[in-house]
Parts: sequence; structure tokens; C-alpha cells
Amino acid sequence: MGAQQVRDGFAELYGADPEGVWAAPGRVNLIGEHTDYNDGFVMPFALPHTALAAVSRRTDGRLRLHSADIGGGVTELRLDDLAPESDREWTAYPAGVVWALREAGHAVTGADIHLASTVPAGAGLSSSAALEVVVALALNDLYGLGLKGWQLARLCQRAENVYVGAPVGIMDQTAAACCTDGHALFLDTRDLSQRQIPFDLAAEGMRLLVVDTRVKHAHSTGEYGKRRAGCEKGAALLGVDALRDVPYGELDAALARLDDEEVRRLVRHVVTEDERVERVVALLESGETRAIGPVLTEGHASLRDDFRVSCPELDLVVDSALAAGALGARMTGGGFGGSAIVLTEAADAGTVTKAVEEAFAAAGLTAPRVFEAVPSPGARRIG
Repeated sequence: MGAQQVRDGFAELYGADPEGVWAAPGRVNLIGEHTDYNDGFVMPFALPHTALAAVSRRTDGRLRLHSADIGGGVTELRLDDLAPESDREWTAYPAGVVWALREAGHAVTGADIHLASTVPAGAGLSSSAALEVVVALALNDLYGLGLKGWQLARLCQRAENVYVGAPVGIMDQTAAACCTDGHALFLDTRDLSQRQIPFDLAAEGMRLLVVDTRVKHAHSTGEYGKRRAGCEKGAALLGVDALRDVPYGELDAALARLDDEEVRRLVRHVVTEDERVERVVALLESGETRAIGPVLTEGHASLRDDFRVSCPELDLVVDSALAAGALGARMTGGGFGGSAIVLTEAADAGTVTKAVEEAFAAAGLTAPRVFEAVPSPGARRIG
């Protein structure tokens, strides 16, 4: 679905053309998983798949929402009635953004919003963050709020943490708001400092495949929340503000101070994953792009064995891709289903894809969705 279709859908719903159309992308995280809520390093890039929003302002304190993907009628809300965790439907994400903007003192007086998205939901590609950021950017532009990308990301994270009630970190929203075409975003989640790292695999004869397993095991917020609480416990026991503050060179000594084996595993993953992000940045900046493959695979082993957020389907993607000659592979996103990424030579992409598909068929699993991930622009106005 493109800008004109979303514009036409808005006009059909609300009886007038929108004031504009905006887009915000889903993301793939190249490396740096479950580090963002530990004040650590991440390295996402934006996908060409986007959430689109056609939006107009209102002055009567009302918010009207519609999704082309979910269908049904228009949901109408009073801004004064918006309250954290009052909504368990999809509308909580855009409504939460409006709530967060108003709570921060921004004079948003209402909006008509029509949404559509090509970001696969439930695939670990941040469809919810794309939805939040596209609404935030549209309202920022229409109301002249003057907020920068990282500020919009912070407000969207607050909307998801407090209004929706999901304890997510800052990576997904920042990726949607701040990524640039042809680059991966090296982000320090503590201070939100950023570096755009050139990442043009096609020019070097490589491809990065996303394999959506099409499964989502029931983990959701519960298991994610347990991991986050365990990381916070580890930081407290080690006397640091966050696990980001445990030096990689002192990891063994830190682990020796922890009696709880589960906490030890969580700490080991986070500290080694931060080091892997820095290693990937150094390799990319020195032109040794193929050498990041084993680092990705190493990260998957850590997520599988220490953080324990992988699942049989994600492991099958990684194992079958590597057996077929991939340079590296790992799960991406929160885990328990969703997607994996596979780095491969361009000439081998078809062979690797076929091997993964055949492995799923042999296991009696639903065929995965495989597509190439191309670093794309972040949130922007498109009409």
C-alpha cells in the first residue's frame, strides 16, 4: 500500500483529504540484542517495510483511529480520557503516543488518523514501534512541536512502557526515527549518541536475508520482563547502574561474584553482546564486512544458551543456513519466535534460502517468509 492509497482511504473514512501522509520503517537489528534496556550498544537498520499514516488535526479534543490492516470501524476517543493501560487493543499504540505528547506538555488538540503497514506483525521487526513513530512524527510536523528524532523516540518508548504497559527498551523507536538509507545505526542507548555506519552489502557481493519463521511462542511480556528483572538484579548485585558498566575484560571476575546461575547467564550475554557490537562496528569501518558473519553466529549461541530466548524454529534457520554455506546467522528481535537474519554471499543466497525452506518442510513446519533486508530511510513525510 502506498501514500495515495492511504490518502484515499482517509478521505473515504473521514470525508476530506488528510493534511499529509507519513511513513516510519520496521527494523532489523544487525547485532546487539537485549542490550538496550541495559544501557548498552545496539546496531539496527531500517527496512523498506513501513507503517503509513494519513493524518489531519482536530481542535475538539477527540482522536479518531482506523487501521486498513485490522479493519472494522473508526475508534473514537476523548483525549481527556486517555489513561495508561486503559486500552488492550491495537489502538493503545497510537493513543499512547498522543497521551505521551500531551503529558509532556505539547498542545495536541486531537487528530484523525488512518493507518496501514507493510511491516510483518509478530515477526520481531518492530511493527509496533513503526506505528508509534509514524504517528509521533505526523503530529510533530502538523503541530509544529519542533522535536528531534531521538526526542520522538523517547516519547514513543514512554508510550509503550507506561500507556501500553510493555517494558521495551529504546532501540526500536530510535531505529524507526533516526536510521538513514544505506547505513546501520550504531546507537549508545545510555545517552542516545549515534553514528551512521555505511552498510552496503550489495556493493560487496553479499546479501542479508530476513527469515520470518511465522511463529510466535507465548512468551510475551512475561518472559521478557523476567529477563529484564534478572539483568537489573545482576547490576544491583555487582554494584553498577547497568550491566553496560561491567567491563568485558573483567567479566570472569564479575561472574565469580554471582551465586545465581540464571543471573550469571544473563550478565554474561549482555556484557559479551556489547563487545560483539563494538567488534562489528570495527570490522565494518575497516572494510572487513565478511568477517562479521562469525560474530553474528556467536551472538546467536549466546542468545540461545545464556539468555535463552531462541526457539527450535530460529535454531533451525541458523543451523540450516550455516550448513548451506552462509557466512553467519542469528535470531533478531526479542526472541521466542519471530525472525532470524542470514549473511550470505550474493551467489549463495538462493541456495541458502532453499536449504532453509527444505529444512522447515522436513520438520513439518509452515514455510518461512524470506526476503532481503536493504538498509532504508527512517521516518519521513511522503505526501
